[in-house]
Amino acid sequence: MVVNASTLNAPLVAIVGPTGSGKSTLALRVAEEFLGEIVNCDSLQLYRGFDIGTAKIPQSERRGIPHHLVDVLDPRQGYSAGEYARAARDAIAAISARSRLPVIVGGTGFYLRALLQGLPQLPARDERLRARLVSIERKRSGGLHRLLDRLDPASAARIHPRDTQKLVRALEVRVLTRFPLPAPENAEPLRGYRILQIGLNPDRAQLYEGLDARAARMFRSGLVEEVRGLLAGGATGAEKPFESLGYKQALAVVRGLLTLDQAIASAQLETRQYAKRQWTWFRRDPDIVWLSGFGHSPVVIEQCFENVRVFC
Repeated sequence: MVVNASTLNAPLVAIVGPTGSGKSTLALRVAEEFLGEIVNCDSLQLYRGFDIGTAKIPQSERRGIPHHLVDVLDPRQGYSAGEYARAARDAIAAISARSRLPVIVGGTGFYLRALLQGLPQLPARDERLRARLVSIERKRSGGLHRLLDRLDPASAARIHPRDTQKLVRALEVRVLTRFPLPAPENAEPLRGYRILQIGLNPDRAQLYEGLDARAARMFRSGLVEEVRGLLAGGATGAEKPFESLGYKQALAVVRGLLTLDQAIASAQLETRQYAKRQWTWFRRDPDIVWLSGFGHSPVVIEQCFENVRVFC
């Protein structure tokens, strides 16, 4: 499928899809072919030291292409979708000012929505309130979702019961403002850009097989040792990145709560489930141009190039 585009505004390309579909590989090829720079849209790749479990592309394999919003946070730092959107918009503006193509890549759908569509004006973070809310969830799994369902049923219906970060933010807004989350139409979208979104849609069975192999490979390539190093460097294990897939299982191995085989099996299952949720999220967006296959496929690469050529 080829898209038509106006030439009135600066071009911007976003490459999205489920984890393990080859987004980073395709983004590198697009950036090479069209003089682009990459802007990360993976919430975990923002954090320094979390490399193996995030499938972060090493510096030596980035082919000299600038990468923005990678390794910019300490594990102890909190970060919201609004903060990401502001930083990403600044990075995009600077890339466009250099007459280069911004290439957004990542699977954190809420961050991408915040970047492209904006978010309503919301109150600042309240760390004391957040700590109280997190303690509720730790004492009783599912407690935050049940609480939000009582206070703001519409928001609760949109948030997965295990998505602690979004639940905390929704409850934080509800408590601080005494109102539910503002409606999306109150947001300020990204302006001044033409946007091409490319979605990768590989065969599901092949993707799941690849995800299982990748999860096992991460553990055998030093994920547990990486977690031990983070803890030795001052992390406590309570930081947000340790709640993510792979890292929470590796942390459980370090603490003697899971065997290595149990951790791998758990990470494989939850990663497949996460990929399914990503598919569901991105499928809601009618503006995405879907390509059937993985990002490393020569056919997919050429189809992507064709779309970008017409677009730019």
